[in-house]
Amino acid sequence: MHRKAPIEDINEDDLKVSKPKSSAAGLEAVMVSLQRGFAQAGPSRTVRSMLRVNQRGGFDCPGCAWPESITGKRKPAEFCENGAKAIAEESTARTVTPEWFEEHPISVLEQRTEYWLGSQGRITHPMIIRAGETHYTPISWGDAFATIAEHVNATTPDRCVFYTSGRTANETAFLYQLLARSIGTNNLPDCSNMCHESSGTAMNPTIGIGKGTVSLEDFDHAELIFVVGQNPGTNHPRMLSALSEARERGARVVSINPLPEAGLMGFKDPQRASGMMGKSAPISSDFLQIKVGGDLALFQAFGHLLLQAEEQNPGTVIDQAFIDSATEGFEAYRQARSEIDWAATEEATGLSREQITEIAQLLAKSKATIICWALGLTQQPHSVPTLKEIINLLLLQGNFGKPGAGACPVRGHSNVQGDRTMGIWEKPTEALLASMDAEFGITSPRAHGYDSTETLHAFEHDEVDVFVSMGGNFALANSDTEALEAGMRRAKLTVHISTKPNRSHVVHGQTSLILPTLGRTDKDDKHPKGAQFLSVEDSMSVIHSTQGRLTPVSEHLLAEPVIVARMAQAILGDDHPVDWRSMAEDYDVIRDHIARVLPGFEDFNRRVRQKNGFVLPNPPRDTRSFATSSGRGQFTVSEFESLSAPEGHLILQTMRSHDQYNTTFYGLDDRYRGIKDGRRVILIHPDDLAETGFADRDLVDVISTFAGSERRANRFRLVSYPTARGCVAAYYPEANALVHRDLVARESNTPGFKAMMVRFVPHELQPGPTLDS
Repeated sequence: MHRKAPIEDINEDDLKVSKPKSSAAGLEAVMVSLQRGFAQAGPSRTVRSMLRVNQRGGFDCPGCAWPESITGKRKPAEFCENGAKAIAEESTARTVTPEWFEEHPISVLEQRTEYWLGSQGRITHPMIIRAGETHYTPISWGDAFATIAEHVNATTPDRCVFYTSGRTANETAFLYQLLARSIGTNNLPDCSNMCHESSGTAMNPTIGIGKGTVSLEDFDHAELIFVVGQNPGTNHPRMLSALSEARERGARVVSINPLPEAGLMGFKDPQRASGMMGKSAPISSDFLQIKVGGDLALFQAFGHLLLQAEEQNPGTVIDQAFIDSATEGFEAYRQARSEIDWAATEEATGLSREQITEIAQLLAKSKATIICWALGLTQQPHSVPTLKEIINLLLLQGNFGKPGAGACPVRGHSNVQGDRTMGIWEKPTEALLASMDAEFGITSPRAHGYDSTETLHAFEHDEVDVFVSMGGNFALANSDTEALEAGMRRAKLTVHISTKPNRSHVVHGQTSLILPTLGRTDKDDKHPKGAQFLSVEDSMSVIHSTQGRLTPVSEHLLAEPVIVARMAQAILGDDHPVDWRSMAEDYDVIRDHIARVLPGFEDFNRRVRQKNGFVLPNPPRDTRSFATSSGRGQFTVSEFESLSAPEGHLILQTMRSHDQYNTTFYGLDDRYRGIKDGRRVILIHPDDLAETGFADRDLVDVISTFAGSERRANRFRLVSYPTARGCVAAYYPEANALVHRDLVARESNTPGFKAMMVRFVPHELQPGPTLDS
């Protein structure tokens, strides 16, 4: 492998703005996919990768968790533009060698953007930086593990934190949580804490499972599909195929979002000649441009109107037989929704009574409804009540356990759901811990650990000595960036199991290790029994295998399960009851342990080798039953609430660019929104722009207000855009610095990335302290 010349860093003055597009994908998406792959990895590695991604016997895309069909044939190109970009990033021929680190001191790297850092290439050797040093230098694997063991054993388990991102495979995640609990801590924050934690917090007590209750095949039978608080065209583009096919069948697709998104307007299917020729198929039949934070009021209004429609035409709208036989709490819900304050509802949603009533009529007529949602609903103070209202609507019409119906939280990373299934959770159940203890002869801690927000607080109070990150980029992914980075720098040891450089490597602890690992596309064949494979769980609870076939960029890379096992051996010693070596050498051994510990994984090794893998049990979907405390689906009652900005402020939500996946930037082109060569932008409605006294493209500093304190992020460009009135949008992680660490979803503790109250001041007049990382 060789390292190509590094790209130039971002120059925000090069920002270009054009008219937003009204459709997604098509020939341009195909061309961009190929161009990015060829530029990063060359034609050979690119073509070999694309032929295997999401195919049986191939590797699972390292991007989103949208599933593949388990009943029909796979498409020849079973990936999207952003999946191709993710593959190009991982299979790149660019390398970050010890010589690169020698040329780049921390003082230089900390001035670079995440875009520049991630574009340098794959890390080739384990590296270390110690207190007082200015550069990372090479270290042997043995010495790296010895360093980790020294620090972990010099402190207490409660001062160690083990973070993981969603790309970690099932087998790795299982070993990782086993390591943490063998040490004696449940400090296992993960990216779910920052994304879909609100979904599980709402669903577990109401329907007995924190996962979606639909399959991909249900989209073939739905009469009505809601797509709420999400942008499939960028975040999970293959979903557009399912929505497009549903529309062709006659289903209605209702999108509810503060921003009009190209992918929800039209789809140029690149799998079809018509799409490649530029013909766009409609996606949304209806669009409600809701204000940020208005979804709770909207779903409460839908419930009121459905109950009203049932009173007018008894036996035609709600499923009373299902309610009586499978649920409880209906009477309290019915009474709570019997009245509605329409003025407050219209103010909260930005929608008219007529608009809301029209969509409620579609709900009333539908006999099979799917409600899909993503982070637009999960990152607000009242996220959990909002999601419980969705569950209420689904229970009301019996939309569980029948074709074409159910709850569909659309997950992000390709195995974020699997990580939680494997036990990556700071609040483990007693059943899991007891099963683990019996299987391995350990005593797992029972005290709950830190989630991601609690980890931020622990850093701030100097309560973290050792921080280990299995993938991810914690410094940029979480809220309150300035406080978090300062806390990470004070930790005694930070360990980053990574493929490429990122910001978390730069804001490192007093001692810091970078341990380079194999990626999803890489061959993992340095084992006594030959090449190994791993498994993942998609957004619809299907477990299937993933196996890379590319030659790694360096002989010094180790697979993630091997890294975890060797860490464990170094920390816990040879007399520990867990046989870490056997699991590192043969992943079948890991799967045999999983089969005995986790329900639903019986006969794991045989079933994962089946053509389509296997589907985990899902009582609401499989048997219309609910594993709640009472064995029934739970109607709940939540108070009316919404977001209301103080005088002179607007409500800011964060979002991804089209050239981005979480904190990884593939480029600087948000093509569908018409933003190019820049990221520090604020999308604002032209009427709100006029009221602020600023003009389009003015340069401003952004000040957020929460609980009497302020956060500031400098040098953003205002861009006139058709957002919902009173609401603005900016890219994360640049805007994460504006989120106060205590601005969270109440029950789930998820950061309030969709709930910031902000105002603007001219940049040149009040520069203030900079947060231009």
